[in-house]
Amino acid sequence: MNVVVVESPAKAKTINKYLGSGYKVLASFGHVRDLPAKDGSVRPEEDFEMLWEVDSASQKRMKDIADAVKSSDGLILATDPDREGEAISWHVLDLLKKKRVLGDKPVKRVVFNAITKKAVLDAMAHPRDIDIPLVDAYLARRALDYLVGFNLSPVLWRKLPGARSAGRVQSVALRLVCDRENEIELFVAEEYWNISALLKTPRGDEFEAKLVSVDGKRIQRNSVTNGTDAGRIKEMLESARYAVDSVEAKPVKRNPGPPFTTSTLQQAASSKLGFSASRTMQVAQKLYEGIDIGGETVGLITYMRTDGVQMAPEAIDAARAAVADQFGARYVPDKPRLYSTKAKNAQEAHEAIRPTDFNRSPDQVRRFLDADQLKLYDLIWKRGIASQMASAEIERTTVEILATRDGEKAGLRAVGSVIRFDGFIAAYVDQREDGEGGDDDEDGRLPEINAREALAKQKVNASQHFTEPPPRYSEASLIKKMEELGIGRPSTYAATLKTLSDREYVVTEKRKLIPHSKGRLVTAFLESFFTKYVEYDFTADLEEKLDKISAGELDWKQVLRDFWKDFFAQIEDTKELRVTNVLDALNEALAPLVFPKREDGSDPRICQVCGTGNLSLKLGKYGAFVGCSNYPECNYTRQLSSEGGAEAEAGGGNEPKALGKDPVTDEEITLRTGRFGPYVQRGDGKEAKRSSLPKGWTPSMIDLEKALSLLSLPREVGAHPESGKMISAGLGRYGPFVLHDGTYANLETIEDVLSIGLNRAVTVLAEKQSKGPGGRGRAAPAALKEMGEHPDGGAITVRDGRYGPYINWGKVNATLPKGKDPQSVTMEEALALIAERAAKDGGKPAKAKKAPAKATKAKAADADEAAPKKKSAAKPKAKAAPKTKKS
Repeated sequence: MNVVVVESPAKAKTINKYLGSGYKVLASFGHVRDLPAKDGSVRPEEDFEMLWEVDSASQKRMKDIADAVKSSDGLILATDPDREGEAISWHVLDLLKKKRVLGDKPVKRVVFNAITKKAVLDAMAHPRDIDIPLVDAYLARRALDYLVGFNLSPVLWRKLPGARSAGRVQSVALRLVCDRENEIELFVAEEYWNISALLKTPRGDEFEAKLVSVDGKRIQRNSVTNGTDAGRIKEMLESARYAVDSVEAKPVKRNPGPPFTTSTLQQAASSKLGFSASRTMQVAQKLYEGIDIGGETVGLITYMRTDGVQMAPEAIDAARAAVADQFGARYVPDKPRLYSTKAKNAQEAHEAIRPTDFNRSPDQVRRFLDADQLKLYDLIWKRGIASQMASAEIERTTVEILATRDGEKAGLRAVGSVIRFDGFIAAYVDQREDGEGGDDDEDGRLPEINAREALAKQKVNASQHFTEPPPRYSEASLIKKMEELGIGRPSTYAATLKTLSDREYVVTEKRKLIPHSKGRLVTAFLESFFTKYVEYDFTADLEEKLDKISAGELDWKQVLRDFWKDFFAQIEDTKELRVTNVLDALNEALAPLVFPKREDGSDPRICQVCGTGNLSLKLGKYGAFVGCSNYPECNYTRQLSSEGGAEAEAGGGNEPKALGKDPVTDEEITLRTGRFGPYVQRGDGKEAKRSSLPKGWTPSMIDLEKALSLLSLPREVGAHPESGKMISAGLGRYGPFVLHDGTYANLETIEDVLSIGLNRAVTVLAEKQSKGPGGRGRAAPAALKEMGEHPDGGAITVRDGRYGPYINWGKVNATLPKGKDPQSVTMEEALALIAERAAKDGGKPAKAKKAPAKATKAKAADADEAAPKKKSAAKPKAKAAPKTKKS
């Protein structure tokens, strides 16, 4: 018997079926060890020795693997086909060697790009050794992220209160978002005019032509910049004679794009489906690991962490055959289409993301997938099959028109196109029953227009426009930009974006990324004092070096030595920094944010309250704010806005926003922003009732109804049935709560505070008391369904929680997929979800207790390139990088 080690228990079960009784397939549940979240885990003074730690959950799994290997004929390492997968195999092998269980048993490394029987058996027939250069690249990347996180973040904490932490790639991604915000703030709109004419042919057909030249001078988008010039041109065109100068019809071919890479899939899923990068990878992981299709579990897509755009030869043949079968022979190009990547520093060259079977159309698997899985599979299938289809044939017609008046001339142009053969476009629309594309499909067809014929003017339009600032990044466009610059790698994008959100450096509104004031402060600080380490070229060059390590072209420790020498010197230099130096630099770097222009034109750096003091950034316990130099005589303060401006505290600057009147007291309800954030207020004066906005609520969300609900807190829920004393619900310093007779119990959200009834309040309080004086949080709600015992002991149940139904096993809670009926969950599905959740948590569910002083440094090492299946960076007990695989 041979022991096969994979990462996921879902994969283990499927692969065991493929291999049969001669193999025992076990799951590592991602990484089995990692750098402990403490100083000294990477030791530059000892040539970057790395001290690894195996947590208790991984120790148990490694014991199971070691016990199985003892009685086996050999070991086969079959983790994922990328850098992280190679590293997991290396860790497992190293631990087994230390346990002395291998002896002279053969060890093989196999990789497969899809979880299908053919792919797995082919991989088993072609084993190789562990790719040591790929492991070295992992070690270098892991060490770099640790060293940056554990050394740069403490500088932020000391010099910039309120900052969370910094990471190697995360900081550069944040700079991209902040730089775009700077561009928007500095943007000055410019006026321009578009001019066109509605014309009619001798046959009575109308069409529109746009102005392209005047008196021989070419007219571009911003050529006509004022109403006077536009009016003069319009007046000339109103009385001009029009004739067709030329008509040119030219055939154009439109080619399909390549199959998806990780980056392009995330971009497409964001723009077309509204998925976040993290959600895309979660759904893709499930499609890759396998779906139960009529009693057989099979992977529907190939491996989803890749920047390769090519498909395997057999996949290309299968795609072409499927095209012929589903669309017709005309849709199959003469030769297979071959693609090459344009991504800077592309590496880990696997296949592109594609269906494992092109004959398995979205309609055929619809009943086996939930809504999100179907949407993503449909996207991948269409892109994959379209990549091997014939070009679309389009006829593009260009009509040049001459307008003349008393020696004055103007040129106009009309362009139309007609799809003569839809080609690959057919994959994206409803399929035709006969498989053929129609010849009369059209888009923007022009009427019949002949050269030299006269045209009748119907109307001349001159419309005023203004240039617009560059758009804020969305997740999709930021990933695209990072890929273009060579920053990060496919497996890091989702984790990087999630980190920025978790640390509240970036907020998302209407799918656009807006830098929070604390994010802009961090970026300004790093640009001022760690310039090189947030430069795009430097980060891209470092990525290129890491790629050369994986190719065996560079020594990984020499790369670390070169990096550490300069980085450590920069860290040491900051010890001499005084807070005044930091504030002076930030005042200049963030001048548009800190000192926004005033409508009256007065100096924005002079205090409006006292008239003599100078305004400047100040650093307080809760972060940065703007204050007056005449403090304490002048107590004017102003918070930095999360939306790029500055908002004044009540009584000292910008006017409060009126929301309406309290229907009971008739007092004015206002939305204000103070030093500690936005809040709502009823009435005026020292006795006015105030309430801060709860977590998750932004000023743009607040209306009169929400404000009244906050100002009504604490609210009485009802008398406790045993004591007769009142239970109240409110919002406090530590979040939402219920209170009874001096006992507080936490609630999950502000919505719970506003809606909780007496029965649930009593239950929550009872659960809190049952945990004793040290108990925190809430016990699990009543079970919706009893599943039975877990193989490792302990009951498995389905419960209903804040985010919907979930599977509970001990301290592991795994959310059910959207739309999944809690009563229909099988034990197999429950075990898979539990394993996936445990893997994401590094085998240890997070405990809601305060981290010891040393452990707080773990946040620093929670860098963007650390393994992404990790606990949130905002959790106090987060590790430097959890022992799990990237997502």
